[in-house]
Amino acid sequence: MSESAKAAVVAGVDGSEASQDAVESAAREAVARGGGLHLVHAVHGGRTGHSGRPGHGAPQETDETALAAAHQLLDAAVERAERAEPAVEIRQEVVPGTAASVLTTTSHGAELVVVGTRGTGGFSGLLIGSVAVHLAAHAECPVLVTRGRQPAAGPVLLAVDGSQAGDRAVGFAFEEASLRGTDLVALHAWNSWAAPVVGGPGIAMPFAYDIEALRGEAETLLSGALAGWRERYPDVTVHPRVVQEYTREALIEASEEAQLLVVGARGRGGFAGLLLGSVSQALLHHAHCPVAVVRGSGADG
Repeated sequence: MSESAKAAVVAGVDGSEASQDAVESAAREAVARGGGLHLVHAVHGGRTGHSGRPGHGAPQETDETALAAAHQLLDAAVERAERAEPAVEIRQEVVPGTAASVLTTTSHGAELVVVGTRGTGGFSGLLIGSVAVHLAAHAECPVLVTRGRQPAAGPVLLAVDGSQAGDRAVGFAFEEASLRGTDLVALHAWNSWAAPVVGGPGIAMPFAYDIEALRGEAETLLSGALAGWRERYPDVTVHPRVVQEYTREALIEASEEAQLLVVGARGRGGFAGLLLGSVSQALLHHAHCPVAVVRGSGADG
């Protein structure tokens, strides 16, 4: 284990079981990518070494206790990572700040950030924690959330929306399928509610749609999104799927057979100012397998 190894993959550590699952996944990702693993634990509260004021407790002791507990969590995470991948090179770090802010900052220069669905904080009834949602919207690299099952088999499932920002998600999905030695299912869902009405504005109900034309447009969109990537990854067998269904329902159902679902942070619909689209949020909450959210570059995010 080398402390000076480049940290290609970052994993957030908080001691929860979800966090431990994330550590294992991050270790596998790091080895597959030929890089190191950076384990990060955020300590929110007083700064180490603060002496405090008379009559206001003992911040110094509190900080030292918190640091000792943090390093215990990290040591346990190291053991978990090394059990999953004995050859992984690990760097561990305790950083002051909230988990969301620390991991967002650490994502700069990283290949991937891996977190569990929910950590030790927050409300027990929530399906996904605020840290995972925040990172999916703000991280500077792809974010893998280890929710649901952790299957070792099955294809990588890619949500294709045809947006320019979504092209980065396509590339990430091809790379993951290649690294995992598995197939790629590229799914594009369409429905008439999202399509323009035939006949122009003011047409009387019922609305009229050319269903075959809409299906043809969907197939063309999917083919265009995959163009060029098959040549870059000739080892990946691709299964294009065009389905007439609502996007989130189609992807959640398809995720039952997948080992990973890859989605862009935002698609073509919705409000331009949102950093995380409704489909991405729905998948983070309800997918049956781990979800990777890939933001587009720059303002496209």
